[in-house]
Order: sequence, then C-alpha cells, then structure tokens
Amino acid sequence: MSVKGLAHVAIQAKDYEATVAFYTEALGFKKGHHWSLPAFQIKEASMLISPDQKTCIEIFDQDAVIPAQGRRAASEQDIAHGALLHFAFYVDHVDEMYQKAIAYGAKPFIEPGELSLGEPPLLVKNAVIYSPNGEVIEFLQEVDFDRSL
Repeated sequence: MSVKGLAHVAIQAKDYEATVAFYTEALGFKKGHHWSLPAFQIKEASMLISPDQKTCIEIFDQDAVIPAQGRRAASEQDIAHGALLHFAFYVDHVDEMYQKAIAYGAKPFIEPGELSLGEPPLLVKNAVIYSPNGEVIEFLQEVDFDRSL
C-alpha cells in the first residue's frame, strides 16, 4: 500500500465568496460539493475541483472551528514555521496565469522567470503570488523532478 496522490489542501478564507471567486474565475477550478456543519461552526464550506480533476482545494468560512497547522500570521511578512509554506499549480503558461491572477486581485511576489536548481541544473519556469486571501501560490510549468530516471 502507498499514497496515491494529494487529495486536497484546506484553507480558511477571510472572505469566503471572494476566495471561491478567485479560485474559480481566475484559476479555473469548479465548485464541487458545498456544505455546512454546525457542530464545527462551519457556516460555509466547498470543495473546489482543479481543471485536471485530480486535486481539490477545500475552502472554509472565516469562523469555522477546524484543526489548523501553525498560527495565523500577524502580517504578510511573517512566516509560521512548521506550517504550510506555499502550494504550487502546474500551468501551461506561467506568464499568462501570473497576469490573470494579478488581474483578479492577487499581489505579485516573484515575477515569472527561470530558476536553475541543483547540479546538474534543472531549469524551472515559475512565478509566485499572494492570493487575495493571502495564500502563497506558485505557478509552475510542468517539470520532471524525478532525477532517478
């Protein structure tokens, strides 16, 4: 037995509707199942499904009482060690997705460019934004990280 893949990442939204709109309108996710769960003070929650139908993002309203890793950052400059640092999406065109995210209210962090990782060098084209909700999101052109082949 082994892990088959990443099912979803869960985030808590400062503004639930705006966060859902960013992921669906700017990044192309579709809204899947939607629910509330009063026992956990969850008024609104949704599972958003990626365009490739393999990965989801679970969005909870701001007041939901759910287990979380790390602590809330006091500012965008704070880093919570031990918590999720960022998540990355494979995209066909890093530049276009970066510009689209900015147009939908994301803040720029790292403009599109190429990185050379390790020896022998592996070239990676990426860009990084802060979503309107504050998540750090990397856009990444598909790359083969498996150097064992």
